[in-house]
Amino acid sequence: MSNCAAFPDAGGIRPIKYNDGVLSLIDQRLLPTEEVWLEYTDYQAVAEAIRSMVVRGAPAIGVTAAYGALFGARAIETDDYAEFVKEFDHACEVLGATRPTAVNLFWALDRMKSLVRANPEQPVGNLKIALEYEAMAINEEDVRINMNMGRHGAALLPDKVRILTHCNAGALATGGYGTALGVIRAAVAAGKEVAVFADETRPFLQGSRLTAWELMRDNIQTVLICDNMAGYLMSKGAIDAVIVGADRIAANGDVANKIGTYTVAVLAKEHKIPTWRQKIFETSGTEGGQSTAFGLVGHGGYLAVVGFTPKKLQLRLSNLMAFDATAQGNWGCLPEHYPAIVELVLSGKIALEPFVELRPLSSINQTFKDLHERRINRRVILIPES
Repeated sequence: MSNCAAFPDAGGIRPIKYNDGVLSLIDQRLLPTEEVWLEYTDYQAVAEAIRSMVVRGAPAIGVTAAYGALFGARAIETDDYAEFVKEFDHACEVLGATRPTAVNLFWALDRMKSLVRANPEQPVGNLKIALEYEAMAINEEDVRINMNMGRHGAALLPDKVRILTHCNAGALATGGYGTALGVIRAAVAAGKEVAVFADETRPFLQGSRLTAWELMRDNIQTVLICDNMAGYLMSKGAIDAVIVGADRIAANGDVANKIGTYTVAVLAKEHKIPTWRQKIFETSGTEGGQSTAFGLVGHGGYLAVVGFTPKKLQLRLSNLMAFDATAQGNWGCLPEHYPAIVELVLSGKIALEPFVELRPLSSINQTFKDLHERRINRRVILIPES
């Protein structure tokens, strides 16, 4: 089975390809000097590809793991459901042990396991077919979400902009298109004049080996700089915005990302340069790294501690903190800025989006439950009580 026709027409390289039962991965360890593709049909080989960083980047790891789980299922010869589940869980455990800090890895594996557990009455052969479609869906959804997120992020940028990025949050780190670099691609596609400064990103040099390579491949103006140059360029007024990825976002808004991101964020704050983090949110309840009070997109609802849409982008709230550009284009704010944001809302300087439900912050647990059980079909804004 081939899934190529199902995917949207996304820009940038597609680092993960699946055709006729074979998974192809570009070997990112060899870039930029060699472009080598490796083929996989065995879950243990896929696990080694994740472990050895043939593939890297949280979304890309999740997509790859889903295909690995599919291969694990295909290798199971029993027709007995209970035995199939036991062996399938083992394959998922092997895959899960490859990169224990990768949230997307476990999210994808849990999604594949949930499909199996939700259909105990189905023949094993049907489960294997369903798992193939599920792995393909995970891949396609990642590309579509990245494209949507890129479009919303691009809308925040001026028509002429010089962007600093760190590490690689591009097509190579995802199923395709990219998160931080997805914003850059969308801005270029929208006709904006974009120039990119890419930090080399020591010690693994993802910026020089990967980011510069894929942006130049797409003919996007790119200058590679050593990590120590970022502050100098900011001091000279050569950087207008900073866009980075986010491996994890905590409930208080703290971000975990590649080493060096903190330095860039401190420099950007000092020079009053807006910083955007690109992150996709999924939710499966109130537990686990996927669920956060800071921002959730799932089941048609959106939850944010404070969410708002500025009437005008000239409102320089971006200098207060780093904002998140999500797949739905909503913004979030840190707790210490709640009073200022609420005052702006009440004064009419910020307009709430239509069909928004306001709830007190004390109702956060019930809101999580309502979102998980699909009882929310609108955005929810949690307002701190006075």
